Amino acid sequence: MIIVAVILLLAIFTLPNLWARWVINRHSRGRDDYPGTGAELADHLLRRLGIEGVEVEPTEQGDHYDPEARRVRLSPEVYGGRSLTAVTVAAHEVGHAIQHHQGYAPLLARSRLVGVAQKAEKLGAVLMMAAPLLFLLTRLPGGLAIVVVAAVISFGTAALVHLVTLPVEFDASFQRALPLLKEYIPPYDMPGARHVLTACAFTYVAASLASMLNLGRWLVILRR
Repeated sequence: MIIVAVILLLAIFTLPNLWARWVINRHSRGRDDYPGTGAELADHLLRRLGIEGVEVEPTEQGDHYDPEARRVRLSPEVYGGRSLTAVTVAAHEVGHAIQHHQGYAPLLARSRLVGVAQKAEKLGAVLMMAAPLLFLLTRLPGGLAIVVVAAVISFGTAALVHLVTLPVEFDASFQRALPLLKEYIPPYDMPGARHVLTACAFTYVAASLASMLNLGRWLVILRR
C-alpha cells in the first residue's frame, strides 16, 4: 500500500512537468510562416491594446510577468523564437499584463500573497533549523500548538499562493491569450496553442497539489 502511494505521489509530481516539457518541445520548431518572434508579438499586443508603461525584455529566470516592474520577461527561446510555443507563451504573459491593466482581483491578491509567502518560507526554514528545540517545547503545555501554528503559517501560506495562482494562470491562458492568438496564428495551429497553454497550466496544478500534500504531511507528523 505504501509503495502504491509513493508511486502515485511521484506520478503527481513528475508526469505533468514531463508532459508539459514534451508538448512545449513538440511545438518549438521554427516557423518561417510566422511574421515575428515571441518578443515582437508581445510588444505588438501591448501597443495594440493600449497598455502603456509595460516593456518586453529577455530573462534567464523563466517566462513571467513582473507586476511591480511592469515587465513582460521572456526566456531566450521565447523572446527570439519564431515558433508556436514562443508566440503562445508570449501571449500568455501578455495576458497577465492585461489582467494587471484591468485590475484583475486574483492577480492583485497573488502579488500581495507572494511577498507574504516569501517571508513565511524564510520562517519555515528557521523553524526547520530550530526543530530539535521546538520538539522539546512540545513536552511543555502549549508547545505542540506552537509548532503546529508555525508549520501552518509557513507551509499553508505557500499552499494558498499556489491555489490563488491557478485561476490567474487559467484566465491568462484561456480568457486572454487564446482569443488574441486566434487573430495571429493559422486556424490549424489553434489546437497546438491550446495544448501548450494546457500543458503550462498543468505544471501549476502539480505545484498546487505538491504544496497541499506537503502541508498535510507536516500536519500528520506534528499530530504524532
